[in-house]
Amino acid sequence: MSDQLEQIEGVDFAVAVYRESGAWVVRELAHDLLTDVETLTHALHRFPGDGGAIAMAAVDEDFFVIVRVSGAATKVLLSDVTAADEWEIAASALDVLGLPLPEEVEDDDAEPAGDLGILADFGMSAVDMGILLDDMYEDDLYPDETLSEIARAIGCGEAFDDAVGLMPA
Repeated sequence: MSDQLEQIEGVDFAVAVYRESGAWVVRELAHDLLTDVETLTHALHRFPGDGGAIAMAAVDEDFFVIVRVSGAATKVLLSDVTAADEWEIAASALDVLGLPLPEEVEDDDAEPAGDLGILADFGMSAVDMGILLDDMYEDDLYPDETLSEIARAIGCGEAFDDAVGLMPA
């Protein structure tokens, strides 16, 4: 893995998403919070959020990580286990999930790790998440596009797109 500055510079974007008084709020997160899942989890505890706070981050136009904190519970979804070979945030996601690093990494070995139902109570079922991730791999979608679709599914698509600078499709 490369040094910490390269890891931070590889972050495309990171946002915190949470509901406050029934309305979605999307806030940009400092990229240096993406050194590992533990640091990101700690940062999410400062957001109030009905139902906890969610971090969505895209890295190196290659993969994304979603971390959800609600009380003492932390849930993680990593879009591609092969990213753990090069990226500390991905390796720490596998560590939090209690999964080993992939032994021999091939580009076509992309598969998610973690809780596909991480956002089910907000309207993105585990089945729908799995289908979207399959589409990401098969259609070569970028992580920002996939996270935008996830944000739309849970009801904060426009605010998400505005926060990360995406143009609506």
